Amino acid sequence: MQAERSILIVPTYNERENIERFLECVRSTAPSLDILVVDDNSPDGNADLTQERFKDCAQVNILRRKGVRGLGLSYVDGYLWALMRGYDRVLQMDADFSHDPKYLPQMIAFSAEADVVFGSRYCSGGGVRDWPMRRRMLSRFANMYVSFITGIPVRDATSGFRCYRRGALERIGVEQVVSNGYAFQVEMTFRTHRAGLKIREMPIIFVDRTLGKSKMSSGVIFESVLMPWRLRFGTVGRNLRKASSSDQS
Repeated sequence: MQAERSILIVPTYNERENIERFLECVRSTAPSLDILVVDDNSPDGNADLTQERFKDCAQVNILRRKGVRGLGLSYVDGYLWALMRGYDRVLQMDADFSHDPKYLPQMIAFSAEADVVFGSRYCSGGGVRDWPMRRRMLSRFANMYVSFITGIPVRDATSGFRCYRRGALERIGVEQVVSNGYAFQVEMTFRTHRAGLKIREMPIIFVDRTLGKSKMSSGVIFESVLMPWRLRFGTVGRNLRKASSSDQS
């Protein structure tokens, strides 16, 4: 039987300070894993540095995005790139070491019994390090807020460290995702739940970045606050309910 092919999608914007060390760490931790760096037209030369440093490594690929920037757009482009090339499993994580590459082998193993695996800060055994109390409380509240409004039974719906089986991405319909900022993670969680996919949360310790700058902005925060209501009562929720009904009939 042919071994399943897995790829890690890493969205980047001005991660020049982190990217080389990060990719080396991923390669040493999960040597069989292919990598797709989706660079969102970084002005710091992140894509050029990655291409030059890993030009002789067939496992490291670069997708240079143009036009409208955004985390959601980067991930959707990455998912479609991976699906077109026949990958069986698609992982995703940040390049700033807030997600530790040491968890990658365990996440891949967990995906053998789940459609989607979440690296969770808030399930038993998970946690956050180096965050001030205010930010911890905000993150906890955000996840309770999302769960209360949408009914998603996931403790860390905003986590960006995940693994999707190919069939899960196809069933979700990633090309129909409408959010673009950090709300993208919430929408993908909602779509995963509404599609009836098997979800597993895996405990991780999240560490605050030490290099580079956060991409959080007031616009991103506003979208994150509004998105759960759109998912529950708006077009996104209605379309998913129709799709779910059709699949069950």
